[in-house]
Amino acid sequence: MNTDRAMGAWTQVKGKMKEQWGKLTDDELDQMEGKWEQLSGLIQQRYGEAKDKVEEELNRYRDLMKDERAAPPPPPATPPGSLKGSL
Repeated sequence: MNTDRAMGAWTQVKGKMKEQWGKLTDDELDQMEGKWEQLSGLIQQRYGEAKDKVEEELNRYRDLMKDERAAPPPPPATPPGSLKGSL
């Protein structure tokens, strides 16, 4: 797996988690990368939410990460002036 894509997927998911759980810091989320059970416990503690609700949300984020990793990479940008006969 491409490490850059994995990091990009985590960065996107982390941003969405921060929108939902704004009390979590970037440092906390970075430390919890891949440690879903520990992250669940932290969210439960910080927000007082039920374990099953938190785990359901985290599963949604985990699935989103898988989707981001599996998505085909965007096509390469076409350099200016490389389109012959476009005018």
